[in-house]
Amino acid sequence: MQRNIIETIMGAVVLLVAVGFVVFAFSIGGFGGLTSGYGVTARFDDATGITAGSEIRMSGVKIGTVASQALDPQTFEAVLTMSIEPQVQLPLDSSARIVPDGLLGGNYVELQPGGSLDNIADGGSISRTQGAINVIDLVGRFIFGGGGEGGSGDAATIQ
Repeated sequence: MQRNIIETIMGAVVLLVAVGFVVFAFSIGGFGGLTSGYGVTARFDDATGITAGSEIRMSGVKIGTVASQALDPQTFEAVLTMSIEPQVQLPLDSSARIVPDGLLGGNYVELQPGGSLDNIADGGSISRTQGAINVIDLVGRFIFGGGGEGGSGDAATIQ
């Protein structure tokens, strides 16, 4: 009988530790998301590396997450819907760009505040955007001379 009690207690301890790890993983991974943020949309010509849950940063500090992304069938632009923390009020003339998080990291959306006295309302949009830059493509063009004038990869020389 004594052995069954010890096994039961050990099983309960293992379950509590497992639940603790799951809670820790969700809090670190940011899977909880922002429930009280306000929505802002932005259109990008290239949103490579951005998915739902990607970070939105300003001055290096996370201020939100990408809630969803879609393709506009008329303009073929990526439309990102972002959830921004309510205490961060973005000026109307703010800009957004997609930047890499280091050489091997993923991409995130960086917001630059503007100087307008009016703020973007819930459901508003950011019109000044810059899409993702393909660093590997740029390095390839530099190494193989495809980006300069008269290079072998120049679009004007292709028939």
